[in-house]
Amino acid sequence: MTERSAQIPSGAPARGPRRLIFETGAPESRCVEPPPLDVPELDLKVRLQGRAKIRHEMPMLPHVTEVEIARHYSHLASMNFGVDTGSYPLGSCTMKYNPRIGEDAARYEGFAGLHPYQPIETVQGALELMCRLAEALGEISGLPGVTLQPAAGAHGELTALMCFRAYHLASGIERRRVLVPDSAHGTNPATVAMCGFEAITLPSDADGGVDLAALDEALDDDVAAIMLTNPNTLGLFERNTLAINEAVHSVGALSYCDGANLNAIMGITRPGDTGFDALHINLHKTFGTPHGGGGPGAGPVCVTEALKPFLPGPIPVHLDDGSFGLAEPARSIGRVRSFFGNFGVLVRAYAYIRGLGGEGLREVSEQAVLSANYLKERLRDAYELPYDRTCMHEFVLSGVRQKREGGVRTLDIAKRLLDYGFHPPTIYFPLIVEEALMIEPTETESLEELDRFAKAMLAIAEEVSTDPALLKAAPFTTPVRRVDEVAAARKPDLRFRREG
Repeated sequence: MTERSAQIPSGAPARGPRRLIFETGAPESRCVEPPPLDVPELDLKVRLQGRAKIRHEMPMLPHVTEVEIARHYSHLASMNFGVDTGSYPLGSCTMKYNPRIGEDAARYEGFAGLHPYQPIETVQGALELMCRLAEALGEISGLPGVTLQPAAGAHGELTALMCFRAYHLASGIERRRVLVPDSAHGTNPATVAMCGFEAITLPSDADGGVDLAALDEALDDDVAAIMLTNPNTLGLFERNTLAINEAVHSVGALSYCDGANLNAIMGITRPGDTGFDALHINLHKTFGTPHGGGGPGAGPVCVTEALKPFLPGPIPVHLDDGSFGLAEPARSIGRVRSFFGNFGVLVRAYAYIRGLGGEGLREVSEQAVLSANYLKERLRDAYELPYDRTCMHEFVLSGVRQKREGGVRTLDIAKRLLDYGFHPPTIYFPLIVEEALMIEPTETESLEELDRFAKAMLAIAEEVSTDPALLKAAPFTTPVRRVDEVAAARKPDLRFRREG
């Protein structure tokens, strides 16, 4: 076996280097033929004199043929890794396959061609869809008040805490502290600070849940709320949810559920039924809409009846005459988003919910939980399992054994996994687990794909024992090998410089 074949696992994709578009083509090449000039020719240098900086050199643009530019963009697409090209078990982010029926629905001319400034009577279908989606999310969450405005999960957190603050101020009480468990999502403390509160960290107990003694000690009449991720970032359901929410309410505080992991419990339990006052929902994670790549998300917020008057407005509503319109909640915190939300994402989520129905949504959660527990059991002997409990839709392993025995870090394991054709899981989060590997297989992967991932992880664990240097040099099959990640993040060099 050659050194090269030892580095590249069987079946791994081969991605060789390719020239940049600036290194392709010739000066006489072109991919379009502009039409004859039908307007007067002007001297831009004269027209722009004194109003703009004049370029004295021609821009360095590529001169390529149509086939060259088509191959260029096809090659760029092939270099990307996405849920349509392979498994993407990114814990806490739910990178799963998105049904194409949602994409089709979002592209209907009656939806895609709308403009938010159109008269209300011309957008009745869009308003009806938003009303029906809000009703569905209210039923799924057990919280009847819904705003669709927030653009993403963290934006939903901010909206909910702003409603909490308005609620307390309306009661004549100013509270300053918000409790955040150490197993919460990392955006929670940032949201607390942005709303002018002080974040108080609650430690986890030995089972990965909130330490009830620490909670009891932290509760007083200065606490405005608790922000609880359930299931938490360890992939564990908070067994003491009822007791936690009862204790929080006993001091007049409110309870917020970070619903980023709703895809583990929807159709099985409702946060509103367990005492939560507000919940944000990541439509771009739970309800089959695209996630990642810089595209739009959506983070609707669901609240109790008591908090409905504080929701951002306007809100799409049913009118008495049977039509649909917009209404402003009585004590609204005001807009948090231009117009009424990321409408294309809302269409996709509504199609997903209507397509699956109540039983289908429950099956999504059951399959996600089953997939995660299956992988956890397959990998538990090869890696450390810091919390040995039945997990929900994701689970956390630790690479401390690999670090101790072979000097291999979790980062090395993640890089090596690329050679096996998988996107790595989340690493080094949650922070309370040393050398963390956070794995979420989602409900959309087949048993065959789960087994393939497990075999790759087991093979990597074996390589730690036999050839740790291999992992420290990985990946070998990607277009770019290992880079200085700190320098890449802080000093990105995105400009091409032609030599000579």
